[in-house]
Amino acid sequence: MVRLKNRYLLINILYPTSAPATSVSGTVPDALKFYQPTSDKLTPQLLLRLIRDGVAELFGDYGAGMIGGSLQVKYLSPPTSTAIIRVTRSHYRLVWAALSFVTKLPKPLDTPCVIHVMRVSGTIRKAEEEAIRRARESVLRARLIIGGGAQGLLKEVITADDGDDEDASMDGIEDDEDDEMDEDGTDD
Repeated sequence: MVRLKNRYLLINILYPTSAPATSVSGTVPDALKFYQPTSDKLTPQLLLRLIRDGVAELFGDYGAGMIGGSLQVKYLSPPTSTAIIRVTRSHYRLVWAALSFVTKLPKPLDTPCVIHVMRVSGTIRKAEEEAIRRARESVLRARLIIGGGAQGLLKEVITADDGDDEDASMDGIEDDEDDEMDEDGTDD
């Protein structure tokens, strides 16, 4: 029996042209303005259609056929504008390329955006942990800006990463024990 190996892409939808968000003490810094909540109208099916159309546009029928059976949105959170997408290991670069060329969300939303692939992982668990870590970090950063009083709190939470200290790269590929790559980057 053959085991299908997948990659999980943790993505974040950024809104560079959104109206500036305001807080109690004034305006939020530019770095946080991009991280706006996504409309509830964005569904997993709409995100899949966006990815499939992008892959078909860039790679034609070949690309659409390669990702057709394996592409799946495993998690979508409109409040954090985060999603986890599953695709086969051998074709995740097609999806990543298509996501890099997205400039706006599909028709019902028609909102200008940029999709940032934050992490590519061999397991969904590592992608989830990274999403949680980043969400905590952004909430604490916003609290620091609004409240201004808890300087050590941000450093405490970032360094207490629930026992996961082995992976320091944000955009790297995480290798599983059975997912080894040769030195030239090709799969076994």
